[in-house]
Amino acid sequence: MTTIAADTQRHKDQIEALANGWHDNPFGFLGLHASGKARVVRVFVPTARRVSLVGARGQLLTECERVHHTGLFIGVMPPRKRRYVLHIVHHDGREETREDAYRFAPRLGALDLHLLGEGNDRRIYEKLGAHCCTLDRVPGVCFAVWAPNASRVSVVGDFNGWDGRCHVMRRYVGTGYWELFVPQLGAGSRYKFELLDTRGERLPLKADPYGNQHEAPQGNASIVTHSEYHWDDTAWRTRQQGDAWRDRPVSIYEVHLGSWRRHEDGAFLSYRELADTLIPYAVDMGFTHLELLPITEHPFDGSWGYQPIGMFAPTFRYGEPDDFRYFVDRCHQAELGVIVDWVPAHFPRDEHGLARFDGTALYEHEDPRKGAHADWGTLIFNYGRREVSNYLIGSALYWINEFHIDALRVDAVASMLYLDYSREEGEWVPNEHGGNEHLEAVTFLRRLNTDVHEAGAATFAEESTAWPGVSHDTSTGGLGFTFKWNMGWMNDTLAYMSEDPLHRKHHHNRMTFSPMYAFSEHFILPLSHDEVVHGKRSLLGRMPGDEWQRFANLRAYLANMFAHPGKKLLFMGAEIAPYEEWNYSSALSWGLLNYRVHEGVHNLVRDLNALYRTSAPLYEVDYSSKGFDWIDCDNHDESVLSWIRYDLRQQYLICVTNFTPVVRQNFRLGVPELGDYRVILNTDDAVYGGSGRQFSVMSAVDQRHDKRPHFIEFELPGLATLYIERA
Repeated sequence: MTTIAADTQRHKDQIEALANGWHDNPFGFLGLHASGKARVVRVFVPTARRVSLVGARGQLLTECERVHHTGLFIGVMPPRKRRYVLHIVHHDGREETREDAYRFAPRLGALDLHLLGEGNDRRIYEKLGAHCCTLDRVPGVCFAVWAPNASRVSVVGDFNGWDGRCHVMRRYVGTGYWELFVPQLGAGSRYKFELLDTRGERLPLKADPYGNQHEAPQGNASIVTHSEYHWDDTAWRTRQQGDAWRDRPVSIYEVHLGSWRRHEDGAFLSYRELADTLIPYAVDMGFTHLELLPITEHPFDGSWGYQPIGMFAPTFRYGEPDDFRYFVDRCHQAELGVIVDWVPAHFPRDEHGLARFDGTALYEHEDPRKGAHADWGTLIFNYGRREVSNYLIGSALYWINEFHIDALRVDAVASMLYLDYSREEGEWVPNEHGGNEHLEAVTFLRRLNTDVHEAGAATFAEESTAWPGVSHDTSTGGLGFTFKWNMGWMNDTLAYMSEDPLHRKHHHNRMTFSPMYAFSEHFILPLSHDEVVHGKRSLLGRMPGDEWQRFANLRAYLANMFAHPGKKLLFMGAEIAPYEEWNYSSALSWGLLNYRVHEGVHNLVRDLNALYRTSAPLYEVDYSSKGFDWIDCDNHDESVLSWIRYDLRQQYLICVTNFTPVVRQNFRLGVPELGDYRVILNTDDAVYGGSGRQFSVMSAVDQRHDKRPHFIEFELPGLATLYIERA
């Protein structure tokens, strides 16, 4: 019996397993192996008509014999030869010479597997996923994935006809990780993973959880990428570090890239087109940072990115990964920081995503009382599983390290912190102490914030409850976020502004309550996208009264916000005061700027940003009562609020707002010093669409008022905010 015949007889079970797609140990069978006293090379190529082994210099070593009709070939390796390549003639007549994927050694080493197993690999994205690399002087792509409960994992793609039998991956026994180097493959290749569950049943093809680029639905394949982008933002990154954010002016322009502007035919602007348009606009308007609604890959436009399926990939909608790098680089060169919304709270059930990835609840919980969001129809990450925690923190660090993102705004933190979030009795499982705190999520968030801060970036929590210490340091028991969104301020003030001015005196406490807790956290004041959708109306649409009063209300409110303790955030469109709610499927109504009242709001936001950035009292002591002092918080009947903001040198700026349309003649305002005072901003100015009331210098009177030793007297316009400084 010949060597090949004997080898075939000896391994007929393995041959059948390979042919039928059941084989789970390809490196134990394919490639170069001893067979009796000889050595054979086993090759599986379903599309091949003939396979030959060729030497390093191109000489024929041997012709392989087909031993199974599905495409298994075996060739006897000549003595003393180890190096070979495959020469393949396909059934369609096409010929190619390629390396054998099953002749290469493992890429993951013992240290890699140790860190992965511990869940402590901060650069996990360099180990898992698809990476262009060179092994044994041969270029190719190394694929690696975590699927501990799969009985077989293959990488499939254009390069193998999407046939799961062709590139079965190497299993690292006992670790749950699978890997395969596919030689001569490069960037641009489309691929997915084909998995068999524990029973050998084929699962829906899965996109790469660590994929760096994905194609559009319905294909949803991952795409091999390789970046050689050269960054030009070193000076910016050197200056932007950690807690220094809290001492700086931070005025954020929140943007949904797909609906800020669009082409005339409705097509999206690309990342590079946005670099040429959005960046100069934001700089001209005086914002310090852009915050982007999630640009992680997501299957459904209508989720606005909040149901991500590619946590390591910028969405295909606006270009390729290097295009997004270019956008961020251009932001930094223009002195504009970049914050991205990042969503570790949940993920969608799409079959090509993480849901039951290896046939089990791998990334989620098996029990829907812990693993599913009924409100959103999504699945909840299993934060207590170290590999899942490592996956999420790896994603956060990936955006910081690979795309130079300055900060992450973490979505839906409240839904992570509470086991009974939006659940009725009996629909949730208490923690080990019987409480409703999600202890694993708390541990995860603390580790996330620690790692992100060590990487030189900041974190923002969208957290709407009274959970203590959200923005306090982890060493003192806090969650460790840099900032927390002040949802209380947002809800109270928008509710107040919606009231008819005639009734506002009965709701005065809504405007005076926030300073009572303003220094308990490091707050952001958010007027975000969530406040202008789902029937809530636009900001202008919430304002009562006739046309003039609505715009005056909005102007007074925005200026009052910029003088309130806390960093600032406006969702795109707030600066042009649209009548309609935000619609993600169309561009903003930029034509409104042709009208005086809308242009006036636009001018006001630009001037507010300019004044905010250059007036230290408005930002320098945001998180201490030393930076804020009421002048009068009790003027219910006239609905007037007034306060002083101080900087570190005790220089100050006064804010006074009249929330009724009644002009207050001979209005007296207590001031701390004698001298002259001047109005430096008046939202009733004609340039903002107001009545144009002008102010001269006001001299303080040496008489006590508002519990102050002195006062100034002037005419306070209706529905207006004034900023006043000592001249």
